[in-house]
Amino acid sequence: MDWLVKHKLVAGIVILVITAAAWYMLSGSAPADDAVLMTENVQDIPPEAQELLDSLRRLQEVDLDSPIFANPSFQVLKDFTTPVIPEPIGRTNPFAPLGVQ
Repeated sequence: MDWLVKHKLVAGIVILVITAAAWYMLSGSAPADDAVLMTENVQDIPPEAQELLDSLRRLQEVDLDSPIFANPSFQVLKDFTTPVIPEPIGRTNPFAPLGVQ
């Protein structure tokens, strides 16, 4: 503190220079050019996602004709699905302690 009292002028100038430098750095000298801020709307797509998108495009191009469903080979096909048996519903919160709903 004693040094500060003896060197008030030097400390004041140092504080003034630091304040001016901070103001200059934070305020910016000129507005940024809008062209620099513009970015293209190009996104890097991971290869897995690109492969999925390609498959989706190929599937959308598929056109099924109705004569396929009238074909005797299609008519002979059997449905081997198994019925889903309804089961009782469990607890509302399976992680709650036993005895608590």
